[in-house]
Amino acid sequence: MKIESIQSAAQAVSQSGAASGAAGFGDALKRALDGVNASQTQAETLSREFQMENSSVSLEETMVAVTKANIAFQALLQVRNKVVAAYQEIMNMQV
Repeated sequence: MKIESIQSAAQAVSQSGAASGAAGFGDALKRALDGVNASQTQAETLSREFQMENSSVSLEETMVAVTKANIAFQALLQVRNKVVAAYQEIMNMQV
């Protein structure tokens, strides 16, 4: 699943929560998505600058940014998997 589709889902949840006056999970999810997106954008920018042999960008700095972005994305995927599992469990409950 791509970040853009996760972000659009988070915005929908955030907007529905804002409409009811409840701030919480949707807003937290949106902030987390924005943070992961920013991390990936920074890693991509540093990687591109390093490939263009920009002397102000070091290999170590680039690798740290790429690794941070990867870890953040993996953590986001785990949260998504847990939310989906919880949703499926709730949907399978008998009333």
